[in-house]
Amino acid sequence: MLLQYDRNRKLPTAKDLPHTNDTPVDNELQNDLPNLLRAMLASIWADRRDWFFGVDMGIYYDPDKPAIIPDGFLSIGVPRWIESDLRLSYVLWEEQKLPILVLEVVSQTRRGEYTTKKDFYEQMGILYYVIHNPLRKRKQKLEVYKLNNGKYELLEGEAVWFPEIGIGIMREKATYLGIEYDWVYWMDEHGKRYLTLEEQVKEAQQQAQEAQQQAQEAQRRAELLEERLRELGIEPNELR
Repeated sequence: MLLQYDRNRKLPTAKDLPHTNDTPVDNELQNDLPNLLRAMLASIWADRRDWFFGVDMGIYYDPDKPAIIPDGFLSIGVPRWIESDLRLSYVLWEEQKLPILVLEVVSQTRRGEYTTKKDFYEQMGILYYVIHNPLRKRKQKLEVYKLNNGKYELLEGEAVWFPEIGIGIMREKATYLGIEYDWVYWMDEHGKRYLTLEEQVKEAQQQAQEAQQQAQEAQRRAELLEERLRELGIEPNELR
């Protein structure tokens, strides 16, 4: 229904529509967490060009209504880039693809994440709705809803696999940008989370350091062996 528009009407393009509402986010997490997920996808799907992850970007669903602006959203089956200056906003009558996943991060100021926004994404037909609420104490902080017969159903657990996307999402306390926190990460089909670029660099450095240490140890052992052979009156070079 949302992708059916009057073909006789000249619809506005992304350049014609406002691409920001100038509303600041409530805290750093609302920017950092979606940007973390986008950066990770750029590494995980480095060879793919059929996806787009928007952060604080307007989704225009009706030419006569303002955009809705989730903290993050993922679309599959659309070009990664459409212009040299990248997307200004996500216009459904141009993209012809609904986002498959929408993310909202709850802050001190509630913005209808569990009510109006949830109902709206349900009506739009967004397959997965993810809410991360770091302020919760007793209830789970990461919730994933899936559309089933037009209604959202809460999926079990804080590590959820998306078969339609080929990736999963999970919450884990770890360090990102030098901050130890309950971050949200992508995971593989085995439930193992993907590493951030930070972690990949650190892991590569550790592996290089270990390889160097092993090479130094092998060299040290070779030199000791040569010394012992000489003590026995054997010239090592003559054995080569």
